[in-house]
Amino acid sequence: MPPCPAHIYGKLMLVFLLKVWRLAKPYRVRLFLGVLMGIISGLVGGPLMIVTITFVYGVVFPSPNASSLPAKQLHWAPAVIQDWLRNAQESLSNGLQTHPGAVIALVATIPAVILLRGLVAYLNMYCLQWAAIRAITDLRVKLFSHLLNLSAGFFGSTRSGELISRIMNDTGALQGILSNATSSMVKDPVMLISLLTYLLLGPNTRKLTLISMIVLPVCMIPIVIYSRKIRHSSRAMQTHMAELTQVMNEAFSGNRIVKAYNLEKTVADQFRATARKFIGHYMRIVRSIEIPGPLIEFLGAVGVMLVLLYLVYLTNAKATQTDFLGLIGSIFLMYQPMKNLTRLQNQLVQARAASERVFELLATQNTVPEPAQPRTLQAVGADIHFDHVGFAYGEKPVLRDIDLHIRSGQLVALVGASGSGKTTLANLLLRFYDPQHGAIRIGGVDIREVTTHDLRNQMAVVTQETILFNDTIRRNIELGRPGATNEEIISAARNANAHDFIIEKPGGYDAAIGERGVLLSGGQRQRIAIARAVLRNAPILILDEATSALDTESERTVQAALDELMKGRTTLCIAHRLSTILHADLIVVLDQGRIVETGRHNELIKRGGIYQKLYELQFRE
Repeated sequence: MPPCPAHIYGKLMLVFLLKVWRLAKPYRVRLFLGVLMGIISGLVGGPLMIVTITFVYGVVFPSPNASSLPAKQLHWAPAVIQDWLRNAQESLSNGLQTHPGAVIALVATIPAVILLRGLVAYLNMYCLQWAAIRAITDLRVKLFSHLLNLSAGFFGSTRSGELISRIMNDTGALQGILSNATSSMVKDPVMLISLLTYLLLGPNTRKLTLISMIVLPVCMIPIVIYSRKIRHSSRAMQTHMAELTQVMNEAFSGNRIVKAYNLEKTVADQFRATARKFIGHYMRIVRSIEIPGPLIEFLGAVGVMLVLLYLVYLTNAKATQTDFLGLIGSIFLMYQPMKNLTRLQNQLVQARAASERVFELLATQNTVPEPAQPRTLQAVGADIHFDHVGFAYGEKPVLRDIDLHIRSGQLVALVGASGSGKTTLANLLLRFYDPQHGAIRIGGVDIREVTTHDLRNQMAVVTQETILFNDTIRRNIELGRPGATNEEIISAARNANAHDFIIEKPGGYDAAIGERGVLLSGGQRQRIAIARAVLRNAPILILDEATSALDTESERTVQAALDELMKGRTTLCIAHRLSTILHADLIVVLDQGRIVETGRHNELIKRGGIYQKLYELQFRE
């Protein structure tokens, strides 16, 4: 991509910094305190330290006119300070016999200034880090909550590893801006400006300072060159980091397939190849950050060389020891802030590349919007009506003109070949997506006029792929209705035929089940999911092939629990095994997104249509 013009780049960077610092607004007191400590640190670590060292040196090792030194340099100071300095000089002249305490106090000002410098530098970093970690944690929580509230369509088109990388890695780059970069942005310019001011105001150092600054424009060249190189690498590095996270996430979550198919080497090679790409861009950034530092030091040493050559060959004047000491010390003290500012430029570029993705996610709109003026939904005793519903994933139609009326308390089964639209119909009822045509009404209320929280609060779901969390059995059941009592949880487990196997586990209801319930059998996991649905006690129940992945014995146990769960509820059952829906009040046959048959089991068998063929295919033996 073509390089961004300087003025446009500056505006973009300013907008970026305003966004970042806006994150810390709730913690602005600590942030401003940290900035203030940074300003003080720049003053103390720069001119105050140089002035103290050169002044003490001038008193301890006086030139021939040193007797008047305190009076000349500190004529504005209180009399006690001037008397203290005269006592120190007198004691030094007389072999420390007269006032040794004054000499010790004088020399002790150097470590006192260093101690003050360390204290304000610590407070500077502590306050900024305090504000930064809280601001970034707030951002992570906000981003995580925002992503959770996006539609199912968003998660269907976005890799989970990439989202994890955005939340953890990309926001981490912003944390560096609020802490380290803010500290450098405040402290280092203050130190540079104060040191230059100190040198330029000194009558004996002004000319020498200007000579040493001849090379200063050259110092800007490596900063400009390498800051341009870092922009592309920063974006690419964040992309490869997301890919690494994705590979790890898929490998760990799918470890059984990896092991079963001996894919360890294949996955490791994929990880290694992505890691090498990451390393290449990372090292390019390292070069861009580290090379300008030594170049600046070298050019600074060239400036010192020019001063010495000037003093030797082009003038008869000789700088005093204290003046020359102050000049050399100031020049070398400027190296670190100049290097820090070089790194700051690169940090800003990296953080801006990372933040683009973070703020893009925050700006992502939910394709299932909440209603501006939501209506109240009463699903108990209410009919469900799919009113000429049409839906497509992109340009591929999935449902076409679905007109279906489900009466309260009915068990309605959806059957059909894979891809006929059964699960999509259930997803639309849960409002994971909104139909492009038609409407879905519960009790005459369009579900788009109801908040998703209110809608889903009146539904319970049991799916073929049982989703359990790496927690205790009790906690996984309680998720059906957070805050439920222990008695209610046990009662739900009994109704789901799960209580007996639970109490046999070491720890009972407090037994851990591992990631995705790996420590339980398939039938046990499904019964825990049913217990969760029982505890929810919702008037609408959605069963998405809840027994299709189970063996015959487990299916019988789970089906008995499902039969108990369905009593008194409006149930939409997506069935793969037709044996589980023979007693359904209504069977709806879908084919290529359309309803082609409806009726009870015996009626559909007599018609000899698609349902009869599906039934014969399953029960031929």
